[in-house]
Amino acid sequence: MFYCVATYNASVSDGMTNQRLLASWRNDSARLDASSDLLLRPPASFADDSDPNVPYRVSHVAAHAINSFMSQTFTGSGGINNSGSAFSSDVMQALYDSSNLTRRIDNLATAMSNNIRSQDDNVTGPAYGIAWTSETYVHVRWAWFAFPATLVSLAVLFLLGTIIETSHRDVLVWKSNNLALIFHGRSLNLSSPSEKPVSKLSEMTDRATKIKATLIESSEGGWKLCQEEEQ
Repeated sequence: MFYCVATYNASVSDGMTNQRLLASWRNDSARLDASSDLLLRPPASFADDSDPNVPYRVSHVAAHAINSFMSQTFTGSGGINNSGSAFSSDVMQALYDSSNLTRRIDNLATAMSNNIRSQDDNVTGPAYGIAWTSETYVHVRWAWFAFPATLVSLAVLFLLGTIIETSHRDVLVWKSNNLALIFHGRSLNLSSPSEKPVSKLSEMTDRATKIKATLIESSEGGWKLCQEEEQ
């Protein structure tokens, strides 16, 4: 692995960041010493915004720390023989078991680069580009709206017509009350001839509290309610 200067094309779509490596440049003659930083100066032709007078700097402290870590991590031995396997570290075994060592090292370099790029060192300037934002628009397809609108309109007209017609015919409001069926159902007679017929729901409720009825079997084999005669 080596230090290099790379240019990327980054975009954000649906909240997901996508980036593509455009070019990479390195200086094979650059050397790192004990007290000087590593300076990388790509040519002006490398990128449109590349300035040869402004080098890319790698701190010699960070570079020596990384070199020491990599040297300790990737130094070791291991192998497999008839008696089993023996490795000096898990890293050595992972490298031994890798089917594509080149790709594994490339992935390691990419992960280290992404980590370095994600650090906020208060040095990186602003990134210029085009920012996109979502904006909601509503488009009404009146052809699809016509059927439910017509259905609601006809339902409202039917309701108004029902209200007007029942008011003209003096139709009583019984709703789903069972007393209307008991007092006015076919073959039911829970009122004596001397009592005034009741039609309103309030009247039927009041009359029901004063009536005792029994469910008996009729001569036709069915069952019906009969009012008990008062003693």
